Amino acid sequence: MADRDAGQPDFAVDLSNCDREPIHVLGIVQPFGFLIALTADWLVSRVSTNSAQFIGLSPQDMLGKPIADLLDGEAIHALRNRITLLRGPDSVERLFSIPLIAGGPSFDVAVHFSGSLVVIEAEPASHDEMEASSTVRSMVARLAQADGMAAFLRDGARQVRALTGFDRVMVYRFAEGGDGEVVAEALKPGIDSFFGLHYPASDIPVQARALYLRNIFRVIADVKSVPVPVVPALDPTGAALDMSLCLTRAVSPIHIEYLGNMGVGASLSISIIVEGKLWGLFACHHYAPRLPTFAQRSAAELFGQIFSMMLESRERAQTAEYEGKARQVADRLLSAVAQDHDLLTNARWLGDIIFDTIPADGVGVYIDGQMTFSGLAPDAPAFVAIVSMLNRVAASQVYTTDSLSSVLPEAAAYADRVSGVLAIPLSRRPRDYVVLFRAEQLRSVRWAGNPEKEIEYGPNGPRLTPRKSFESWSELVKGVALPFLPAELRVAEALRTALLEVILRMSDSADAERQRAHEKQELLIAELNHRVRNILSLIRGLLSQTRDSARSVDEFIGTLESRVHALARAHDQITADRWSPARLYDLIEVESGAYLGERSDRVQLSGPNVLLTPGCFTVLALVIHEMLTNAAKYGALSDSGTVTIDWRVDEDGSLLIDWTESGGPPVVAPTRRGFGSTVIERSIPYDLGGHAEINYRLAGIEAHFCIPAVHVVSVLPDVTATDRTKPAAPVVPGLLKGRNVLLVEDNMIIAMDGEDALRDLGAEVVTAASVGRAHEAIAIQPVDLAVLDFNLGPETSLPIADLLAERGIPFLFATGYGDGLELPSRFEAITLVKKPYSGATLAQALAPVIGVGN
Repeated sequence: MADRDAGQPDFAVDLSNCDREPIHVLGIVQPFGFLIALTADWLVSRVSTNSAQFIGLSPQDMLGKPIADLLDGEAIHALRNRITLLRGPDSVERLFSIPLIAGGPSFDVAVHFSGSLVVIEAEPASHDEMEASSTVRSMVARLAQADGMAAFLRDGARQVRALTGFDRVMVYRFAEGGDGEVVAEALKPGIDSFFGLHYPASDIPVQARALYLRNIFRVIADVKSVPVPVVPALDPTGAALDMSLCLTRAVSPIHIEYLGNMGVGASLSISIIVEGKLWGLFACHHYAPRLPTFAQRSAAELFGQIFSMMLESRERAQTAEYEGKARQVADRLLSAVAQDHDLLTNARWLGDIIFDTIPADGVGVYIDGQMTFSGLAPDAPAFVAIVSMLNRVAASQVYTTDSLSSVLPEAAAYADRVSGVLAIPLSRRPRDYVVLFRAEQLRSVRWAGNPEKEIEYGPNGPRLTPRKSFESWSELVKGVALPFLPAELRVAEALRTALLEVILRMSDSADAERQRAHEKQELLIAELNHRVRNILSLIRGLLSQTRDSARSVDEFIGTLESRVHALARAHDQITADRWSPARLYDLIEVESGAYLGERSDRVQLSGPNVLLTPGCFTVLALVIHEMLTNAAKYGALSDSGTVTIDWRVDEDGSLLIDWTESGGPPVVAPTRRGFGSTVIERSIPYDLGGHAEINYRLAGIEAHFCIPAVHVVSVLPDVTATDRTKPAAPVVPGLLKGRNVLLVEDNMIIAMDGEDALRDLGAEVVTAASVGRAHEAIAIQPVDLAVLDFNLGPETSLPIADLLAERGIPFLFATGYGDGLELPSRFEAITLVKKPYSGATLAQALAPVIGVGN
C-alpha cells in the first residue's frame, strides 16, 4: 500500500468539519470599522489595530489607559447613558453621528457587553436621515396585506431587498435535520434564481446557527477585504474576546472561500426566529462589495424582528384553525365510539374519520391481537412486526417516522406502500394501536452542490474547502414518506386521549385512567387559553370602558361594534393614501353617512377644506362618532332636528369646531358619565393637547372643540360638489395583459405600490431605482410601456425617456411636484401623473397612452 502524504487524513470527512471552528472568538474585525473593549473600570483592554486610521490613536496609545483620557467627554457621557439601557446578555445599543475625538469626524457606534467587558464598535457616520421606525411601519403595513404564506414570504424578501439594495435576497428555511431550502426570493433582473434549491446542514454549521439566535443581524461588507486583528489576542488569563454580538466581527476563512466560490462580493443575513427557535434566515447576496448605512441596517434588523413575530402569528393562526377543526373530528369520533364500541375495530370507518384531519394512505388497527386494515397497508405478518417494533420504542406515546425501513430494515420490501408511520397507542397493557400509513414519496431534491463532497485541501492549508460547484445536484429520495407535521402530531395526541377514554370505559381500571385523560384534556384547554390570551388583551381595554355605560347586553354589543367600526372607517380613510393627511370634511361626511344613511343631509357642514394629521384624524373620528350617536339617541337627530357643524382656522392656525343641534326634543344634562362622554370631553385635551367644551342647552346641545395647529396640515381650496360625488375610476384588470412594463421609482414604498397596481392591471413589471438600473433592465428584456418617476434623487429620468422615445416605446411621467413640474418642450405632450397615485388613477392615465378608450 502506498504511503499517504504527511499530514493527510486516512479517512474521508464532509462539511461537518466546520462545526468545530470557534467562529465567535476569531479575534479579527472587518476593516469598515474599529473596535475598543473596556474593562469594568473603563480601562482599554483590547483595540483593533486599525484604530489610528479612524481616530488617530494606535493600540499602543490606548491599551491600559482610561478611555476618559482618550475620547471626547461628551462622547463618553453619551456612551455611558446608552450602556445603562442594555437589557439582557444579548442586547446591543446604537448611537448615530457622535464625534469620538474633540473636533474630529462623527461616527455611528454600537455598544454591548461581552462578559465583563464593554465593547464599543464604530464606523464613519453615514449621516443617513432615514427614519427607521416610519420606514419599517410602512413595510409592515404592506406585509400584513399579503394573502397566504407564500405571498407573505415573497413580499418579505422583496422588502428586504428594497431596503438593503442587495442583488439577491432569499428566504431560507431550516428543516428538522438542519438542512434548508430557499422558499422565497427577490433578485435583480438577469441573475439566476436559487428558488427551490436545498442546502445541506453542513453549509451553516451548528455553532453558526447558535450565533444566529444571539446576533440576529450579520453583514459582510466586502468578501475580499483583509480583516484587522484585535490586540491583544488573549487577556492575562488566556481568554480570547467573545465576539458573538460584534457587528464588525470578521468571517472565518472557510466561509470566505464558500462565498467566493459563489461569486459573492458581500453578504447580509437577518435571523427569522419563531417561538425561540431559528426558523430560517433572510440571506442576502451582492456581487460587489456593499455596506448599507448604519440606519438602513438598523431598520432591516427591526424589520426582521417584526417579520418573525408576524410569521409566528400567522403560523399559530393556521395551526389554531387546523387544530380547532381536528378537535371537532375528535369529539365526533369519541361520541360515535362511545355509543358503538365495534366502530373502533372498523378500520375503514376510522380511516374516513381520521383522514379528514391527518392525511394518510392507509390505516391499520391492532386490538387484542386482532387486525383490520383499510387503504394502502402492510400484510398481517408485516403489521405484527411493526407492532412489535412499536412496543419497543413507542413507550405508550404517539410515535412517528417518515422512513420505517431506517428502524425496521425488513420494511424496505414494502416501502412503496408503507414508508411513513404514525402510531396512536390505545392502551398501556396490552399494547393496542391505531396506525396511519403513508406510502413512499419518490421525489427529486435539488441540492446546491453535492452535500457529501469529501475533503479537499484549499488555500488555507489542511482544512476543509467548501464545495466548489453550486450547480443544482439532484438526488432521488427513496424509502421516505412525507413527514407528519407537528400540528398533525398534536392532533394525533388529542385523538389518543379521546380514544383512550373510550377504551378505558371497557376496562377494570377505567376510573384511574379516565382521570389521567381528563388531566390531559385540561392541559389542552390550558394551551388553547394561552394561545388566545394575547388576542383577548387587545380588546380588553375597549370592552371594560364600554361595559360600564351599557344597560343591556344588546346595547353593549351595539355600542362596542359601532365604536370599532368608527375607528375602522377612519383607519380606512387615512390608509387609503398610505397614512397621509386626510380631510375633515370626509371624516364627518363618511361617519354621518355610515350612521344616518339617506338621512345624512340632516347634518349640515360648513368650513374650509382642512387636512388633519393621521393621529388627529383617528381621535376626532371617535369624538364625532360619539357626538352623532348621542344626537341620534337623545338629541336633534332623534326627532326632526338638524345638526350644524361649522369649523374655521384661527390666526394661530388652530382648528375651531362648533357643533350646534336644533329642532330636536328638549335637552336634559345626563345624570351619569359614560365612556362616550369621557371620549367627547377628554380625548381632544388628552391626546391632542386641545380643548373640548359641551353645553346641554334646553334647545339643543352646543359643543366647541379646539384642535392645536400642530395637527392641522394645511387648508386646501374649498370642497366642491364635484369633489363630494365624483366616483373613483374603475380598475380594468386586463388593461395591461401581456405587456412588459418598466417602473422607474427611487422610493421603496411607492415602487412596491406601483408594482402591485400594474400587476393588478395584468402587467409583467420590472422595477429600477436609478437611470443605470433602468438601462440594464431595457437591455436585458423587452419593454412595452414605462412609468417614470421624474425625480430620482440626484438625477432625473430624462435620459431614460430619451431612450424610450428613440425606440418608440410609450411612457408617462409620475411626480410629487404636482403642477409645479416643468417638462422639457420635447416632452410637453407626455402624460403626467401626480403622486400619490392609486391603481385607478394609473389605469386612467395609461389607457390613452396605449390607445385604449378616448
